[in-house]
Amino acid sequence: MYVKDIMTKKIFSVDCEKTIQFASSIYCDNKIGCLIVTENNNIVGIVTERDFIERTICMDRDPKITKIKEIMSTNVKTIDLNERIEKAIGILKENKIKKLPVTANNSLVGILTITDIAYSRPTIKEFFSSING
Repeated sequence: MYVKDIMTKKIFSVDCEKTIQFASSIYCDNKIGCLIVTENNNIVGIVTERDFIERTICMDRDPKITKIKEIMSTNVKTIDLNERIEKAIGILKENKIKKLPVTANNSLVGILTITDIAYSRPTIKEFFSSING
């Protein structure tokens, strides 16, 4: 199985110069787990719920003036959409991350999460479906 077979194709990104307030509205409106941070259409970071909490609220930053680049995680790992799932799992595990932007020809085309991987396995999908009602 390949990354392209199970990745989430609908992705949300935000420019690194936008405020945390702006980014969090995208995050909230779309009920997503992360935002890819870009600069000139290049991936420069990723921001998750944890980043919003720990690097904004816990550090008493004003979300209306603080830029997303001040709280994003950098050194983002990516994977090509034609790689095998096993390689993606290795990257996630080795880097202790849960989300992996997917690229094709150096352009962002999707995101692969541990949830996508879990749902790609029929027995795991059935387990999640049973606990979610």
